[in-house]
Amino acid sequence: MIVCGIGAAVWLVVTGQAQSVDGLFLVLTALLVAVVFGLYVKYMIGRAMEAAQPPQAQPAKAVAKESPVKAAPVQG
Repeated sequence: MIVCGIGAAVWLVVTGQAQSVDGLFLVLTALLVAVVFGLYVKYMIGRAMEAAQPPQAQPAKAVAKESPVKAAPVQG
């Protein structure tokens, strides 16, 4: 779709159809389609590269030491 959008815009310019108001609208639409699909591809490649990375090692949590003073049990 990216290549088709750019190709359509180039074809409209080369054939002279981009000189009319309708042609300018078609050129802008074709370029917009190319940009949207380009951003989509960039996003998908980024997501694929993110998923391919190994998970980061998390630091070990410190084990809490037991305090020497214990609370008295609640009676009731």
